[in-house]
Amino acid sequence: MTIVEKPIHAVPGDHRATGDGVHLVARNYKKGVRLDTHMHREAQLVYAAKGTMQVTTPKGRWLVPPDRAVWVPARLEHAIDVLADIQMRTLYFDVAWLKREQRDRSLRSEFVVRVSPLLHQAILALFHPRNSQERTALLVKLVMLELHRAEDSATFIPLPHEPRCRRAADLVLADPTGGHEIETLAERVGTSARTLSRLFSSETQLSFKSWCQRARIASAIEKLSTEASISIKQLAADLGYASVPAFSHAFRQVTGKTPTEFMQKA
Repeated sequence: MTIVEKPIHAVPGDHRATGDGVHLVARNYKKGVRLDTHMHREAQLVYAAKGTMQVTTPKGRWLVPPDRAVWVPARLEHAIDVLADIQMRTLYFDVAWLKREQRDRSLRSEFVVRVSPLLHQAILALFHPRNSQERTALLVKLVMLELHRAEDSATFIPLPHEPRCRRAADLVLADPTGGHEIETLAERVGTSARTLSRLFSSETQLSFKSWCQRARIASAIEKLSTEASISIKQLAADLGYASVPAFSHAFRQVTGKTPTEFMQKA
């Protein structure tokens, strides 16, 4: 496992320290770039101001559209896949700084952050080249105050660790639009449907059906983010929904937006 002392320099960009245990990095990445599994000595808030990325940790996989960010604790292995051209804005926090601010206990595990308009503007304002030290410090404090978890985010796919369950999950993720039957998957991974159903529930905290639905919606988010010409009607059909309204209802249930609203944001 690679420990990255400083943020990855895959392309030219802007990076600087605030002088108080916080490091800011601005990077633009093209679609298709992969930042292989690595970790940092610092904790980080990873945000794509534009575009969509996928962040994978041992806990699971997040699709991260522009209204989300991901908190990654220090020394936690993770990988990033760029699904559509992104403008990445990352804040790195020294562990000592977090302890001094008494935030280390609440930020020990990774989670997805719902980016409010206030948080979005605060992050962008941090990268203004003429910020004073006082303004930067206030903006950092504002960002920390706005770090609210997005509970049960539809963009998160928990990944099971039990070998049979993980093989079944990988088969679904390889083709999330397919009509996967638990009996067929169980036979392929060498167990019973009853056992596989129990494993999905205990390993992911979701039923098999709900987990597959999450994978389908995540696939829809990826396609909407990366395929500009795709129609909602075609996407609904590809995902196995009987109609556009049925797809839109399912999409809105888990994302809070219709597919059209999401496309306009992304």
